[in-house]
Amino acid sequence: MNFNNKTIWITGASSGIGKALALELSQYNCQLILSSRRKDALEAVKAQCKNPERVAVLAFDLVDYNQMGPIALEAIQCFGTIDILINNGGISQRSLVIDTNIEVYKKLMDIDYLGTVALTKALLPHFVERKSGQFVTVSSVMGKFSSPLRSGYCGAKHALHGFFDTLRLEHDKDHIKVTMICPGFVNTDVAKNALTGDGSQQKHQDESTQNGLNVDAFAKRMLKAIEKEKFEVYIGKTEVLGVYLKRFVPKFLHWYLLRSEVR
Repeated sequence: MNFNNKTIWITGASSGIGKALALELSQYNCQLILSSRRKDALEAVKAQCKNPERVAVLAFDLVDYNQMGPIALEAIQCFGTIDILINNGGISQRSLVIDTNIEVYKKLMDIDYLGTVALTKALLPHFVERKSGQFVTVSSVMGKFSSPLRSGYCGAKHALHGFFDTLRLEHDKDHIKVTMICPGFVNTDVAKNALTGDGSQQKHQDESTQNGLNVDAFAKRMLKAIEKEKFEVYIGKTEVLGVYLKRFVPKFLHWYLLRSEVR
């Protein structure tokens, strides 16, 4: 599989990983649909793409998960079909469990889990009818293990793995592929936009995020995994080792995270 002659829908495309993916994919002979909440930011990304005439903009909010049916139909109508959905939209968290309002947990689940699930379900019949399609979901290494200050974020990302592993099994017969992308630290504004315990934004960068992978380098590695139709990949620096430590020596990972300065 390659990206030429494909229609690719990217959520969270106005900045960060989504923007980097859009700019990289625009080098191919493909059509792009860019989505996020901010239409003006999406139009700015479109203008930077190599072939903007092959780029459509569709603004919506993942929190409105009951509206995904009409949104998916509108996306299909942009170019007549969709081959790949990249579920990249979402929000992170930085707050202790004891300090986090339950409304913050609900918002994290509404956006990071239910919004993504609802959009996927809305597009699924189109893929089943065509007997083809690929769902690519940006989870996190925090979807495989947990660390302090991210309880709601980790919960939502863990849930995504359960859902998409099931979808992959149920629709293997329909030739539908599922790729889970698990980033480690990537240098984007994800930490600045992260929710704190009262629901406000953190508004400052984490040192670990600042020192993470360059977003353009990350996007290139992610696209290679999509092209190879990988089941699940971990992309980052040494933090991805936590996935294996959790699996084989979970008590050591617990000990390490208690003493780690990574926050």
